[in-house]
Order: sequence, then C-alpha cells, then structure tokens
Amino acid sequence: MTSRLVSKGAVNVFLLIAAVYTLLPLTWLLFASTKSLSDLYSTPGFALSDLNLGANLSAVAAEGDGIFFRWYVNSLLYAGGGAALGALISVACGYAFDKYDWRGKERLFGLVLLGVLVPTTATAIPLYLLVSKVGLVNSFWSVFIPALVHPFGVYLARVLSTGYVPGEVLEAARSDGAGEIRTFVSVALPMLRAAYVTIFLFQFTGIWNNFFLPLVMLSDQHLFPLSLGLYSWNTQVTAFPEYSTLVITGSLLSVVPLLLVFVFLQRFWRAGMTAGSVK
Repeated sequence: MTSRLVSKGAVNVFLLIAAVYTLLPLTWLLFASTKSLSDLYSTPGFALSDLNLGANLSAVAAEGDGIFFRWYVNSLLYAGGGAALGALISVACGYAFDKYDWRGKERLFGLVLLGVLVPTTATAIPLYLLVSKVGLVNSFWSVFIPALVHPFGVYLARVLSTGYVPGEVLEAARSDGAGEIRTFVSVALPMLRAAYVTIFLFQFTGIWNNFFLPLVMLSDQHLFPLSLGLYSWNTQVTAFPEYSTLVITGSLLSVVPLLLVFVFLQRFWRAGMTAGSVK
C-alpha cells in the first residue's frame, strides 16, 4: 500500500511539473502583454507592473491601419475553412480505405503513411513550384489548397472508422435502398462525428501554426496569416523597439482561438482519441 501511494504521488508530482513547465510561456506572455515598453525590459518577467494591456491592444489595432485584424481573419479562413474541409476529406478517405476493397488498396495506403513521415517544411518548395505552374503564387489558394491534404488525418480516420462504424449498419442501409454516398452522409458520417472533430482539431492547430508554407507562397502582407504577420513585425524590433509590445500582445491574441476550439470541442476530441481502445 505504501509503495502504491508513493508511486501515485510520484506520478502526480511529475504531471504537476509538466503542467507548470507547459504553462510557463503562456503565463509569461500574459504578464508581458500588460507591460509598457519600458517596464518590459526593466522589470522581471513574472512581475506585475502598471496594467497597460488596453494601450497595447489599441496600438496593435492602430498599427498599419488595422492590418493585424486582417491577418487574424486570414488565419481564421486558412485554419477554420481548411480544417473543416480537410477533415471531411480525411474522414471520407479513411472510410473508403476501411470499408471498401480494391486492387492496390494497401499499397496506396502505404503511400499515405509515407506522407505522414515527410515533414511539411520539406514539401514547401515542391509545392511552390507546382503552384507557380498554375499561376496561384501569392494568392489565398496557394496556402488554402495544400492545407486540405492531411495524411495523418486519413490514417486516423481509417482507424476510427474501424471502431465507430459497424459493417452491419452499412449493409442494412444498403438493403433499404440507400446508395453509397447516401450511406456515407446519412449513416457513417454521424457515427464519425468524434473522429471528424479530432481530425479537425489536429488540422486546425497545424494550419494555424503553419509558418514556412505562407512564407514561401506569399509576398502580399494583406494575405499573411498571423504567424507570418507577427514574424514581419518581429524582424523590425531591432530598428523599432516599440514593435516588441506589438508582437507580444499580438501573440497573446493569437492563442485565443486555439484555446476556445480545444475548450468547446474537448469532449469530442477525448472521445475520438479513446476510440478503439476498448474494441
């Protein structure tokens, strides 16, 4: 009994240390965003000073005629639209790999798994060359369309389809006269709701934090996502120190959508991550 309590206590201590370590950067960001430029460099990182958050927010909104909020909308379109459509494509592909048989299926799925191993930064230059061939460089679509492809989402959707969608239910729907598309949309897709949300969260986070692909594709700052826009401000900090508070406050605002998405969708995400564990 004593050894069990010690073991449980050690695990809890380790988890507490991990949680504190994870929250330290966000806590520093929260403190730093409330400071003026002089306090930012003259006070300790986790020390409170005169609350200057309102002035910092006003400065962010005023800089470049409100260009920050244009970046914000761009990121929401890239990440929200790309994740919503991309997750649907991944679920449909995973469902097809799971429920249908065709020649060369496993070989094709092996190529999908190979895509999981390739880092996204390695594909940015080839994608740029392909996009330039069709004349879409420096456009919204040059960032949006590549975000729809998510090999890990296809793999995860296949695994979750195995655990969530019984073959007997699909056969019953087909016996009632439903076609394959109707069966997928009306029967399988509702069962894969948790899988869809899980993939959506992975893809939303990945697109929201994507930096290298927009850096390669875009030169018009009105098309920048937040990651690239804040980077452009950060490059000017050496010459213009006042950009430090803009970058910090903008970084704090950029975290808000990720927190909201995970808070409101966490029950589906948790269900999706545990799917198949009891099977």
